[in-house]
Amino acid sequence: MFKVVSCLAYEHDYSFVVVAAIVCVASAVMTIRLFDRAGRLSSDARLSWILLSAMACGAAIWTTHFVAMLGFRLPMDHAFDPVLTIASLLIAIVFSAGGLFIATSRTKGVPGECGGVVIGLGIVAMHFTGMAGLEVAGRIEWDWSLVAASVLFAFSFGTATTHILARHRFRFSRPLAMGLLVLAICTMHFTAMGAATLVPDPSVFVEPRTMSSEFLAVLVLAAMAIIAGLALYSVDARSQRELIDGFRHAALHDALTGLPNRAFLSANLPAILEQDRAGGLQTAVLVLDLDRFKEVNDVHGHHTGDFLLQDLSRRFTQLMGKGEMIARVGGDEFIAVKRQVRGRADVDQFALRLVACVLEPLERNASTLSVGASVGINLSSGDCGDAEDLIGAADLAMYRAKRSLGDKICYYEPSMDEGRRARSALAMELRYAIERDELELYYQPQLDVRSGRVSGYEALLRWHHRQRGIISPAEFIPIAEETGLIIPIGEWVLRTACAEVSGWKKPYRVAVNIASAQLTQADLPKIVHETLLTTGLPASRLELEITEASIIEDRERTLHVIRQLKALGVTIAMDDYGTGYSSLSTLQVFPFDKVKIDRSFIDGLLADEAATAIVKATILLASSLNIAVLAEGVERQEQIDFLQAEGCTEAQGFLFGRPRPLPEIAEQVGRRVKQADPAVSRAA
Repeated sequence: MFKVVSCLAYEHDYSFVVVAAIVCVASAVMTIRLFDRAGRLSSDARLSWILLSAMACGAAIWTTHFVAMLGFRLPMDHAFDPVLTIASLLIAIVFSAGGLFIATSRTKGVPGECGGVVIGLGIVAMHFTGMAGLEVAGRIEWDWSLVAASVLFAFSFGTATTHILARHRFRFSRPLAMGLLVLAICTMHFTAMGAATLVPDPSVFVEPRTMSSEFLAVLVLAAMAIIAGLALYSVDARSQRELIDGFRHAALHDALTGLPNRAFLSANLPAILEQDRAGGLQTAVLVLDLDRFKEVNDVHGHHTGDFLLQDLSRRFTQLMGKGEMIARVGGDEFIAVKRQVRGRADVDQFALRLVACVLEPLERNASTLSVGASVGINLSSGDCGDAEDLIGAADLAMYRAKRSLGDKICYYEPSMDEGRRARSALAMELRYAIERDELELYYQPQLDVRSGRVSGYEALLRWHHRQRGIISPAEFIPIAEETGLIIPIGEWVLRTACAEVSGWKKPYRVAVNIASAQLTQADLPKIVHETLLTTGLPASRLELEITEASIIEDRERTLHVIRQLKALGVTIAMDDYGTGYSSLSTLQVFPFDKVKIDRSFIDGLLADEAATAIVKATILLASSLNIAVLAEGVERQEQIDFLQAEGCTEAQGFLFGRPRPLPEIAEQVGRRVKQADPAVSRAA
């Protein structure tokens, strides 16, 4: 080892040694940075970055060697063989590429440390190839123990370098890896130089075909400049390209799931349709909407909902075969495309695979998440419209499937367009129903079960269309909710009911339904208060009915609104109890005065054990919380007898009277005709 120190101290020009060290460190930094970049990329994009890293590493090995050689004071004539000199550079790059590839690929059964052995072998091979290209007027004698030590240094530090790179990422892991790579190169070179003893021999002649030291210096500088420039250019070009590709990918893919988005479909589906049409084949578009996904969000939180979407998207991606793709285009809505369809059987199989994928339960935090799917399908034809028309038709089929109680997979039919046009036309007519005085309130009596006397009436909306006659609320209320018309219509119902009932001599209570959209209005309590003041109806005679579904949409906001309404003196009833998200906590937290048992349970009373048990439990629960209970849909005497025996407070149904317009119940309610009619007119 003394020979190594002596060689470094007395046989080298220090200025060249310093330059060699600077070149080695700079190249090592570039090597590690490029290596890290390669490790973060996919396998397809990784190879080019490994080659860049290998060029930097090979340059570090080669330039360190030859810059140090330029500073080596040789006591005799010398020059360098051009073939072996250039070959030594290629050897350094090739072995570096192989070692770095092994370190990044993490091939099964091949540890990353093997890459360090390959890099060490490249350092050794490059050094001795370069030394073989050194032509001197003498001969070289080797100290084989130091040669062995130099090889050991190269292998040891090279292996340590890739070990850190492949297996560790702590605060100073990258600087440590850079230092180890520098040690692998420098310790090997200077130890091997210390192992060489040059013995002059006047009989040996340096041939003129070899390169001089001056030419080698120019070559080294040129190689360094070319490699550095190439690396910087490649890094800059690739960085810009990757940045552009990243923006393009973000614009065409969903941020949460990574699936293609609607923009991707709009950009690619027209070409897909054209290609399949040219080949005489069809394209299937499937619109898939998750069922019960809102329940997952409401019960478990939006983070769980996002987790479910991510897991489902991963399963969808694994499910896709050749000619199949799926995109996320909304909160819980997906669009799948199947190319080159030869018949419905192909599409049926694809749709069933999608539904089966959705139905597979997901375990998270000791909870089982389960959702369903409604699928609408449309097949392109030879004269099919554009991509948006195809998707729109599949969307119509999906809504038909969602409303269906049976099959959740539905193909588009032209009649669906007719239904959509009819609904659109009805929506347009509904906008002017109030202005045309086509809306009217019917009233259905509510009876006290114990006394058998009328305790109040529920106001029910009817639409007298000038051409179509009476339109069922089941037909126009969903349209009003979809279009937002439910808000002005709901306000009309509230004002009209209060105005009409205020003119009754008998102080019956009136129940008015409040839609979910009305609960989102910040000024709902103000509207109710102003209506009571304007019409003169005492607050104690107004009962507002709120469905369970509207509570779940925003529990805190709904609770705040209900408390404000209660402060006005009106009573609050929970409508359709048992059909939504019924829970003990809902009745505990929300200050309801009454619970209305849905008619579906009353229909099954006495015949259905489950319905009977639910009715009993509801009455018992409400009684313990001092909440009145009203049963809807009572039509038979045995039903009222059962309810009376169980302690139900009130009942409503055809057994006691159908909904009727105000003139038909004027005598029962003691209506003051001359005073009420102007009020009704003003309210309308």
